Amino acid sequence: MSAQPAENPDSARASLEALRTEIAKAVVGQDPAVTGLVVALLCRGHVLLEGVPGVAKTLLVRALAASLAVDTKRVQFTPDLMPSDITGSLVYDARTAEFSFQPGPVFTNLLLADEINRTPPKTQASLLEAMEERQVTVDGTARPLPEPFLVAATQNPVEYEGTYPLPEAQLDRFLLKLTVPLPSREDEIGVLTRHAEGFNPRDLYAAGVRPAAGPADIEAARAAVAKTTVSAEISGYVVDICRATRDSPSLALGASPRGATALLSTARAWAWLTGRDYVTPDDVKALALPTLRHRIQLRPEAEMEGVTADSVITAILAQVPVPR
Repeated sequence: MSAQPAENPDSARASLEALRTEIAKAVVGQDPAVTGLVVALLCRGHVLLEGVPGVAKTLLVRALAASLAVDTKRVQFTPDLMPSDITGSLVYDARTAEFSFQPGPVFTNLLLADEINRTPPKTQASLLEAMEERQVTVDGTARPLPEPFLVAATQNPVEYEGTYPLPEAQLDRFLLKLTVPLPSREDEIGVLTRHAEGFNPRDLYAAGVRPAAGPADIEAARAAVAKTTVSAEISGYVVDICRATRDSPSLALGASPRGATALLSTARAWAWLTGRDYVTPDDVKALALPTLRHRIQLRPEAEMEGVTADSVITAILAQVPVPR
């Protein structure tokens, strides 16, 4: 079954909103993470999902893949994974006595990079070009990736044993970092109820998850987001927030100009999703945490005092004057 192509922005918005309904058939709660994944699709960005084992990070991305009429692939990142296992490699063909390129799993629309911080930095870095340039260069030849292209990576908290923290350059390639918390008591009861009724997380089709949107919907939505109005005051507000992170005494590294452009992009996408053709300060505030939390670095002394990236950003949002 394939999703019907969108004829106009309104139908595209309806199709993307329908993703929530489809994903909810497999995942209980986690609405902020679902919203973040949709926003990333609209912004041509990538998403890093962080949470302790067992909070449905992988299931969430698999449910998104099942509700989109696009090609998807999954890579389980392990300590022995090689860069060529992701990007592909040249293979010798004895019949023609020539080398031919064998594409890796990165040549897809939606790549699930499961437990990305369990593989060494060399393999992590193999995704840098793909995520930024949307191409893979092997033996001097650049090979473009299909469109749309989104990397949805999951990771355990960095203090877990056997993990390799992602370097700042790699983190900066992710548009959003979404934290997947433990469910509330009511949501956890809902999870158990579904399992008691026969829900199988390995068979999403049996759970009723069906494609609700396709590439045409995504392209129509992206075109509409690009027309969303951004006033000079909103641009100044975004810049003021990012500049405040660079002056914060709790931070050793603040948000870069790339972080500012990312925040503006995500705010525009959220504004369009909520049915407006202009961005408000509330849109910026709504996306500030997931867009900036992985682009700043705490000072060791602040970290020892229990300060977190989210608390610093929240304090900055409370201090920076809001345009009227």
